[in-house]
Amino acid sequence: MITSMLTRQEKRKRIIDLARRRQRPGSGSPIAFLKERTAVINYPDLSPVLGPIPWAVVGGVATRLYMPERVTQDLSIVIREPDSGEVQGRLAGAGFKRQGPLSVGGWSWLTPDGRTLDTVESSEDWLDQALAEARNNKDSQGLPVLPLPYLVLLKYQSGRLQDLADISRMLGQADQPALDRVRKLFSSLSAEDREDLESLITLGQLEMKEET
Repeated sequence: MITSMLTRQEKRKRIIDLARRRQRPGSGSPIAFLKERTAVINYPDLSPVLGPIPWAVVGGVATRLYMPERVTQDLSIVIREPDSGEVQGRLAGAGFKRQGPLSVGGWSWLTPDGRTLDTVESSEDWLDQALAEARNNKDSQGLPVLPLPYLVLLKYQSGRLQDLADISRMLGQADQPALDRVRKLFSSLSAEDREDLESLITLGQLEMKEET
């Protein structure tokens, strides 16, 4: 009963505190595996469909640019909220079938080949800059991926256990310039969460240490 009354921020802090108490060096996976970057699964390239509309991959598919690829059949992208109408029209015209609204804002679609596409709509002030950077931030399949600082912020705001685990693993493998960019963005947009961010970085770096 008490747990259900906790705010999202309080739940997130409890998860991070618990992980910090239990985490030990190493993850059980070889370091070489953790450093792999693959794009084994091919996802729909929406560039021909969306044309000039800016978009970027988020969610589990985006993480494969920053950590080992994990299996997921669902593709999630983020778009600007004002572009929603045109995006919906273009997808429908290309044979995508709209399924229903997303709780975070946006729509779930069924692709022509039967896979799931989520179009997350956002009106965040930082999104224009993030989408501009994503044009030159592509995975090995060639999909534009949300740059690491913004992806971390988006996943942190979600606060789900899987998102926090993704953040920790991505940041544990990030180099110093990348970490500095993440810290700078949080200092600007989410300064009250810097302590949690540092904890997630520490957890990720512990995972990358060889077990003794």
